[in-house]
Amino acid sequence: MSKTSNITIIGAGLMGHGIAHVLAAAGHPVKVFDRSAEALASLPERLAKLCDLLSVDPAINDRITTHSNLAEAATGADFVIEAAAENLEIKQFIVAELEAVVEPTSIIASNTSALPITRIAARASNPERIVGTHFWNPPHLVKLVEVVQAEKTSLKTIKRTLALLSDAGHHAVHVRKDIPGFIGNRLQHALKREAIALVANGICDAETVDDVVKHGFGKRLAVLGPLEQSDLVGLPLTKAIHETLMPDLDRTDTVHPYLEQRIADGHIGMASGEGFRTWTEEEANALRERLNNFLVAQADTKATTNKKD
Repeated sequence: MSKTSNITIIGAGLMGHGIAHVLAAAGHPVKVFDRSAEALASLPERLAKLCDLLSVDPAINDRITTHSNLAEAATGADFVIEAAAENLEIKQFIVAELEAVVEPTSIIASNTSALPITRIAARASNPERIVGTHFWNPPHLVKLVEVVQAEKTSLKTIKRTLALLSDAGHHAVHVRKDIPGFIGNRLQHALKREAIALVANGICDAETVDDVVKHGFGKRLAVLGPLEQSDLVGLPLTKAIHETLMPDLDRTDTVHPYLEQRIADGHIGMASGEGFRTWTEEEANALRERLNNFLVAQADTKATTNKKD
């Protein structure tokens, strides 16, 4: 890292604390703001667990301070990332609050999974410095961030954001057009739409869908993207498959009725013991542990400084 920046994170929750760790580990002083006293009080313990998980020096956390006053947290910041709830009005409100206290040269980034950044910046006084930064969950383990260029985001803002996040050890990609879901979630939810339709239409059960992904093409996705795979097998084969398959794929353009019905019936996922699949508490915990262990093993912690001896 050639230069440190003053970073402010708005939100001390699931995403906010992970993003704070990533940037503090890269050497930046980080201020974390949250309106919840409980979230701020628990932040040091959660950050300490991240350092233990990643086997890095807990002194990293000395660069992170907590704040209950937004103006105090954001004043003097070079780069602010809001990691609030996935709600357009809340994010627009936070942008307005930030613009009242940060410097004209400060970048304001929004961490969102699907909301178009242009909408978040719609009421901004300086929309050219508003940018999207879609970190993937959990950000301390999944080292991808989509940097989203809204209609009025300047290229200078994009370049500064890409440089900051790349230097922090993330694979930062430039999303050149601002569309709902950006790149990753459009791909992920296109897959989910077809997966739900397969179950809803009685082709197979949810466990079979998951098995086909995990034991089939999922095995190679980490090293072979979908367009690489097409080039590997040849575009004529891809075309031939499309001629048969494309007319038959699900085209539901709203929330699938099967998903709506599961929720209406109280089957909301692991929290209720049933979603698309049924879950005991032991099964749910085992899955979480399996996922966490896999991501830890895959994480490139070499990019993180201050490793424990």
